[in-house]
Amino acid sequence: MRWLVTGAHGMLGQDLVALLRERGHDVTGLDRGDLDITDAAATAGAADGYDVVANVAAYTAVDAAEADESTAFTVNAAGPALLARAARAAGARIVQISTDYVFDGHAAQPYAEDAPILPRSAYGRTKAAGEWAVRAEAPDHLVVRTAWLYGAHGSCFPKTIARVAAERGGLDVVADQVGQPTWTVDLADLVERLVAAGAPAGTYHGTSQGETSWHGFAQAAVAAAGMDPAIVRETTSEKFERPAPRPAYSVLGHEALRAAGLEPIGDWAGRWDAAAAAVLG
Repeated sequence: MRWLVTGAHGMLGQDLVALLRERGHDVTGLDRGDLDITDAAATAGAADGYDVVANVAAYTAVDAAEADESTAFTVNAAGPALLARAARAAGARIVQISTDYVFDGHAAQPYAEDAPILPRSAYGRTKAAGEWAVRAEAPDHLVVRTAWLYGAHGSCFPKTIARVAAERGGLDVVADQVGQPTWTVDLADLVERLVAAGAPAGTYHGTSQGETSWHGFAQAAVAAAGMDPAIVRETTSEKFERPAPRPAYSVLGHEALRAAGLEPIGDWAGRWDAAAAAVLG
């Protein structure tokens, strides 16, 4: 199967390209220097000859988007629309990576795939618009929402926590935001499995199972780095005000995967145990 992966130099993109090649797929990985997904002329025909277009490219600077929503919209909504149009014209399936930020974060139980969206940030609004655009432009789509991603390629939460803990001997981490830490390798695997299984077009959630707080994940990262998790102290979101509001509850349900006959990613703690050595180096 021939795959085109955009955003191929990012944390998820690198793992997706590597996994696809390991599984025998013919993969072209492009980053912004190779293909500007916001350029209509450049994207026209870009999907020709491919079976799958996986759009991993995104504007992910959550706080910066509050002051520059137009740029975030161009990358997160207009770009995916152009790619989806190109994929439809080429007869290719498109996979659009989205986010938990499309929800308001006020739920008390895991968000279903068809739960109403109500983004509270510029980033969330632009990613929600990207979902809508892909659905409108390409009937043969897979929208895969994820959250709390970490991986070996690039900066991520557990790397930062382990470094700061080692430098300072302790740190404060919020305990009132709950989600599902998800390894980019696991998400890449899920994306490939969705396509290989011929999953019905629609929206799926690509996160680990279970849940924890940022504080709980920080303790797990510190422990994996050989330090005492007790050096990670609890604090609240109120003490870490940032331009973009963070969802207090980012737990996503996985019923659509099960309905398609696919197993969701495993529990976050077990997957972190498997990932820690590679992520922390």
